[in-house]
Amino acid sequence: MYGLIGRMKAAPGQRDALIALLLQDVGAMPGCRSYIVARDPGDGDAIWITEVWDDAEHHRASLSLPQVQAAIAQARPMIAGFDSHCETEPVGGYGLSPAG
Repeated sequence: MYGLIGRMKAAPGQRDALIALLLQDVGAMPGCRSYIVARDPGDGDAIWITEVWDDAEHHRASLSLPQVQAAIAQARPMIAGFDSHCETEPVGGYGLSPAG
């Protein structure tokens, strides 16, 4: 499995709108096992995105999906920046079935 964890900064006052946009159509991404968007309780403009994919290729392919491209275009003006990002190798856990 392939995982990503990243922290994104929304433009001031845009966090809730950005979260709503990021949560649209999230179930239609082949190979995506988990996609979680969370508010950062210590920063009113920050969010965390945690993703688990079957593999890195599925993640890369998702960036070409029409709904993802549309979301990226709509989100761009709401994003102030990205300040943390790491790749992981998920092995399982509550709510995540092991790779089969």
